[in-house]
Amino acid sequence: MPCKFCKLKPVITLPNSKINLCKSCFTRYFEKKVLRTIKQFSLIGKKDHVVVAVSGGKDSLSCLYFLNKLANKRMEIKISALLIDEGISGYRNKTMIDAEKFCKENNIPFHIASFKKEIGLTLDEITKKLPNTIPCSVCGVFRRYLLNKYSRKLKATKLATGHNLDDESQSILMNQIRNNTALSARLGPLTGVKRDPRFIPRIKPFYLLTEKETATYAFLKGFDIEFNECPYNTVSFRFEIRDLLNNLELKYPGTKHGIVNSFLEILPLFKERYKNMEINSCKECKEPTSSKICTACFLLKKLK
Repeated sequence: MPCKFCKLKPVITLPNSKINLCKSCFTRYFEKKVLRTIKQFSLIGKKDHVVVAVSGGKDSLSCLYFLNKLANKRMEIKISALLIDEGISGYRNKTMIDAEKFCKENNIPFHIASFKKEIGLTLDEITKKLPNTIPCSVCGVFRRYLLNKYSRKLKATKLATGHNLDDESQSILMNQIRNNTALSARLGPLTGVKRDPRFIPRIKPFYLLTEKETATYAFLKGFDIEFNECPYNTVSFRFEIRDLLNNLELKYPGTKHGIVNSFLEILPLFKERYKNMEINSCKECKEPTSSKICTACFLLKKLK
C-alpha cells in the first residue's frame, strides 16, 4: 500500500499502527514525535548544555544529529558529544572512528573517556579477571559512572542518551522480574527520583520511538555507521528479554507500547515512594551513591 499521506512508495510500516509512510513523511513524523516528547516531559530548557552519550551506533548518532539540528535553530542550546571507550577489541575502535568523523563533519565538540585510563583495565581485561561475572553488568556500572563524572566535568546540565521504546520496555520488564522497584523509579524520559547537583539529569528524547523507527531514520539520513552489536550482548539478561519481547510483539503487536505507556501511568507512584531516598558520597571516590561505597568502587576492589 502507498504512503498514507502522499501516496508515494512507502519506506516503513509503523509498528503498532500499521500506517505506511514514504521517506519525507516518515522523517517529518519521526522528528515531530521527538519534539513532542521533549516538550511533554520538559527534557530540554533554554540555555541547557546537553552532552550526548554517543557510541557511534544508529541510536546515539541519530539522537546527536537531531539535538544538534535543534540547537542550530535555538542558539541558546549547547551540544557536546561524549563517548565511553570500554576497550572492546574489534568493536569499539570502529565505532569510535564513526562517532569522531560524524562530530567533525557537524562541528560538534567530541570527548572520550576510557576504561583503561580511568579504571586501569579494558572491559576485555576485566572479563578475564572476573570470568564468572556477566560483562554487561560490569560494563553498565562503569559506563554510568564515567558518563556522569565526565558530563559534570564538561559542565553539562543534561545528559542525553539514544535509548528508545524497545530499550525502556526491556528495562521495565527486567526490573519487574527482579522485583526491583527502586530501580524502576529511576526510569522514564527524565531519569532519577530526586535532583542532586552531583547527578547530571539524563534525558531520553527517543523514549516513545521504537528501535525499528530509529534504525530507519538513521538509514534514511545516510549516516556512515555499521549496524553491529556488541560481542558481549548475547550473554546478557537483557538479550533474552529483548528476544522475548520481540517474539511477543510479532504475535501481539503493540506489546512494547503497552508496557511503556502503562508504566508511565504508575511511574509517579514509584517516584513518590522513593523520593526520600538518601544520596551519599562514596567513601572511596566521592561520587554520589545510595550506599557507603559505590558499585564502581566495589568492583574495583574485587579486581584488585
